[in-house]
Amino acid sequence: MSNDMNKPSPSSTVDTVLPEIRPARRRFLQQSGVIAGAAMLGAPAILRAQSRGITVTCWGGAYEAAVRSSFAEPFAKETGIPVTLLNSADLARMKVQVDSKNVSWDVFDSIGPQIVSGSRQGMWEKLDPSIVATGGLITKTGADFVGTYSYAGGLGFDPKRTPDGRHPTTFAEFWDVKAFPGRRGLRPRVSENLEMALLADGVAPDKLYPLDIERAFKAMDRIKPGVRKWIETTPETVSLIASNELDFTYTYLSRVLPAQRAGTSIQMAMKQTLNSLEYLAVPKYGKNTKAAMQYVAFCLRPDRQAAFCEQVEFAPNVADAMKLISASAKQRMPDMHDANSIVINDAWWGDHYDALQNRFTTWMLD
Repeated sequence: MSNDMNKPSPSSTVDTVLPEIRPARRRFLQQSGVIAGAAMLGAPAILRAQSRGITVTCWGGAYEAAVRSSFAEPFAKETGIPVTLLNSADLARMKVQVDSKNVSWDVFDSIGPQIVSGSRQGMWEKLDPSIVATGGLITKTGADFVGTYSYAGGLGFDPKRTPDGRHPTTFAEFWDVKAFPGRRGLRPRVSENLEMALLADGVAPDKLYPLDIERAFKAMDRIKPGVRKWIETTPETVSLIASNELDFTYTYLSRVLPAQRAGTSIQMAMKQTLNSLEYLAVPKYGKNTKAAMQYVAFCLRPDRQAAFCEQVEFAPNVADAMKLISASAKQRMPDMHDANSIVINDAWWGDHYDALQNRFTTWMLD
């Protein structure tokens, strides 16, 4: 993506609070010291108080199940505040609510490009430091949003239908529809797609940012005829492989491994992945802001982070959580050190996401 859009705003506070994830990951693995009981990163205890319920956006499937059992239900039990999970983490819909000051989603759980873009647009409340303590985070994030855990995305396939040698293992191979024929599926959001397109076009992982926008869209033009479906919901990145409606999809390790354990014939190529942070933010003009902040604080507790990461293949963003996670769960976590892979630059996307998502949506319809 080469043009003068490429340089992040020097006035952005996010650029200074989002350090490189790779060195942070190394510090993560060097952490020592075991927390005691239900330590909350130094945050004050959440007092039990009856309140109206809160609504938290979600992603469905195994992710929703893990969020429900690790965060939503224990939070409701401890505080008396019920949590409704809504599988629609759509920034455009969230913005409509904030702009109209008619907010029905109390916590926005989403990917970095959406969260940071929302921050740039002034959509989120500042985190209340008397409720949400962020001192124990591995990757420091923003004043109005917080990173919760990291995850890996890559290429899914059915090893029974397309064994080794017949399925793509890199994004360049995914783009090569002649060498690897098959029905392809991609997500309808611009982030991740443009990274894949540039990697497929030969850009070195460590030279990816700032993205060369025009080169990326030209590379997307090449793959577009081979895309059978633009996959709206995350669970479909696995289910469309399982139902033999697609042969190759962009999916996530946290979806593939639970599907394997449930008996689904699916794998994800690990030779090249896109690694990212997931975030939480509290929208402005919400009716339950204090309860929403309490929920965010609850999700940052080391014991809750560990419980979540035991169920799905995410790595916690709270250093003390790692001591509570089993060795087998650690082995399933995404590798942030792989030189062939990349970590999504959320600060860069925060400056460009809206305009590029609009362009990408128009491009898909052309």
